[in-house]
Amino acid sequence: MPPQAAPSAGGTAPGASPGTQGAGDAAQAASSGSAAGRASGPGGQDAAGPSQNAGSGPAAGDGRGSASSGRRAAPVISSPLLAAPHAQRAAGYSAIPGSVMVPAPGEIAPGAPGAGQAPSPGSPPPGSTQQRGAAQPSASPQPPASARPAAPGQPATARLGAAGPLRPPPGSPAAPAAALRGYADALAAQRKLDAAAVLAVLQEARYDADVARLTAPPRGPAKIKRSWPRYRQRYVEPIRLRGGRAFMAEHASLLAAAEQRYGVPAEIVTAIIGVETVYGRQTGRFRVLDALATLAFNYPDPTRADRVQLFNDQLADFVELCLTTGMDARRALGSYAGAMGMPQFMPGSILRYAVDGDGDGRIDLGASVPDSIMSVANFLNGHGWRPGLPPFAPVALPADPSGLVQGGLEPHLDWAALRAAGASSLSPGPAAWQDAPLGVIDLPDEPNDRVEYRAATPNFFALTHYNRSYFYASAVADLAAELARRPGG
Repeated sequence: MPPQAAPSAGGTAPGASPGTQGAGDAAQAASSGSAAGRASGPGGQDAAGPSQNAGSGPAAGDGRGSASSGRRAAPVISSPLLAAPHAQRAAGYSAIPGSVMVPAPGEIAPGAPGAGQAPSPGSPPPGSTQQRGAAQPSASPQPPASARPAAPGQPATARLGAAGPLRPPPGSPAAPAAALRGYADALAAQRKLDAAAVLAVLQEARYDADVARLTAPPRGPAKIKRSWPRYRQRYVEPIRLRGGRAFMAEHASLLAAAEQRYGVPAEIVTAIIGVETVYGRQTGRFRVLDALATLAFNYPDPTRADRVQLFNDQLADFVELCLTTGMDARRALGSYAGAMGMPQFMPGSILRYAVDGDGDGRIDLGASVPDSIMSVANFLNGHGWRPGLPPFAPVALPADPSGLVQGGLEPHLDWAALRAAGASSLSPGPAAWQDAPLGVIDLPDEPNDRVEYRAATPNFFALTHYNRSYFYASAVADLAAELARRPGG
């Protein structure tokens, strides 16, 4: 999981995952660092789906995720763990073996408009209209000056690989040859990769008009009204509840091991996988290389230099992933923002947070439930999850708590400040959350002119690193609470 788009006014079929929403419900691109940040994802407040799933980095940009795409000194995991046992190590692109990460896409829920999740940890979602918190510093390759992303507010001609509003024909190379060479040379130098192999991967990338359409900002002046109740009912619904209980029963020992190792409860891990992909049923049908290259070189909103940079970073992470682990760039499938597997991790989050949960010597977030469970728990642990705290504190807030809402992805209040403002505890006695930082969040229902307020703990804000959306994090927390209440049926 990395800024999300506001949910569309229309409903979504039960079981549809966040990334399958229409443009008004663009999934999180990547959360921070992020998971599935998502897209460190990394990720706006009301996007529909995860991340920047875990995207790569805090907000990827998100994602999830998304996630910060900042360059790490070394991946959290070693490349042998990600590589297929038979992976060839020749420098040429033709030597890359078959995909070891993402299988063919799963079943799409009836009524879902088509296609794949948006970035989860490690990236903010496409089409985002709002962003919680600032994007993290980036250290992606810097192409030649003529091909660099525009500074905020600068004209489209400064965008990476694009000259003005013209778009390549569908199926054509994602960028001009000169832009690909400049990007490849910079990436190879920065990450100590073979320049010819990097260029060979990039030359396989094709412009995907569907990706551009799904991430384009809404047309016209009309503002989409956000509705927390409508958003919630898309994810806290019978299909995910039944599937989540079955998932928890079948994988109880794995979930218990993840909780013991990382401190993240079974119901939270289960809820994230349920919201992201309905427990692996909807992992995306887009070729990840095409999606990331389309958005890095031809992002549809010329004013969003931050998004260009985000997908610039994620494309770099994906190329590195392919060249160092044996993933086949031509076959890897995911969301239209480049998130992959059951937990919808952006490439940067895979590099930083993915875990070999079944001990088979490789990481496969598309087919391995142990890898997916451990990776989600590791991502949240790495983004501040505190064992024993609920996502929301049992607090009765004052009649009008709007002045306590500070926004952002970190809590800035404490229990003493909330009590002084008129809040009261609903706990019978002292509790651990009273010693933790707290924040008040708002969940608007604009069509009905209402707002729900909640007191959030650090664990709620850890969820926002998977997808930078208060709606998303609240839906995960509420689904998890329902699963915990009735884990067996």
